[in-house]
Amino acid sequence: MAKTDIIPDIHGQAQKLRGALTNLGWQRSGKTWLHAEPDRQIVFLGDFIDRGPENGAVIRIVRELMDAGRAKAIMGNHELNALHFHTKDPDTGFPLRANNQDNTEQHKSFLDEFPLGAPKTKEALAWMKELPLFIEADGFRAVHAAWLQPAIDDLRRQTQTGILGEDQLIRAGRKGDVFYHLAETIAKGPEERLPAPYSFRDKGGQVRQSVRLKWWNGDARNWRQVAMSVPDINQIPEDLLPQDLVTSIYPIGDRPVFFGHYWMSGTPVLQSGNALCLDYSAGTDGPLVTYTYPAGSRELSLKNLMVHQ
Repeated sequence: MAKTDIIPDIHGQAQKLRGALTNLGWQRSGKTWLHAEPDRQIVFLGDFIDRGPENGAVIRIVRELMDAGRAKAIMGNHELNALHFHTKDPDTGFPLRANNQDNTEQHKSFLDEFPLGAPKTKEALAWMKELPLFIEADGFRAVHAAWLQPAIDDLRRQTQTGILGEDQLIRAGRKGDVFYHLAETIAKGPEERLPAPYSFRDKGGQVRQSVRLKWWNGDARNWRQVAMSVPDINQIPEDLLPQDLVTSIYPIGDRPVFFGHYWMSGTPVLQSGNALCLDYSAGTDGPLVTYTYPAGSRELSLKNLMVHQ
């Protein structure tokens, strides 16, 4: 039975990626990678760049596997940000993502290897443009940050493949545009405004009216059950969620979904019986955590998870 290795956010950590591939039984052969199981596949969950020191090496390894037909990959928010950082809005002439100090610092390790306007930078960005925002495979789904079915359905209607066209990519960089909302939701995760008059203070002390959502919690029925990144959960009401939000949460019993993005820590756990976040901060000092999915499996199991130190 064919297996698929799910590999999350690498963030320029080529050494960690090579170690994980080796641990999973992949071996470098010439300019590609092979596995003893001829049908073995890989799905990468995006965020290949920024933070780590070897952005180019990570991209090269991923592309080698894709070119050999052994891997698929989706776009993470860091690839989306990079495309907007390096692309000017044709209407204003300014970058779709401001080249200010904060954004430049976040993007620094990529810029060190891929300077603005360099031919190899343009080539790497052209590859990123061809990455879909989601993958629906036999038996499972993969997305960088959030599988909200209404957003996925809308994007599928607009693009068919989940790959943003040139005009759609530009629109995804303009706040207020429908494509901006779709890309932000799928690649960065959903936020929802709390019912008035509720708010909370984040870890920096800033008062917020909108909260990040545990979109994977199919049991959630009230705001407190679905809120995340809230230092004091008692600040969140126990009011029932609006029906449109209840119906967008990932259903219990639906096919397994894999995602990254959220910088988990500690011992890996299942977010629910059919949802698993694999991002455990490999971009800095955390391990690269992978999952080997057996074809046809309807249940997730931690025995299929591997932590690569």
